[in-house]
Amino acid sequence: MLVLTRKTGQKLIIADKIEVTILETRGDSVKIGIQAPRNVSIYREEIYEEIKKANQQSTETPSTLNLEGVLNLLEKPHPEQPH
Repeated sequence: MLVLTRKTGQKLIIADKIEVTILETRGDSVKIGIQAPRNVSIYREEIYEEIKKANQQSTETPSTLNLEGVLNLLEKPHPEQPH
């Protein structure tokens, strides 16, 4: 991890494309501004974790439901089949 000290108004440049500006410091809070290309997603960590969790659940739920549905179909006799 790179650790830097910056003052209000100073900037960081990331990969020639992303500019992070320190806008204000107040106590233990820092207000930053970020300029980046539109195709670069920027999230607060807690939001990013919620998105990851939701994406993971959306990929797990259908396969679980499909498997349960198949198992239920296999266990139930169909009227057209002899017992």
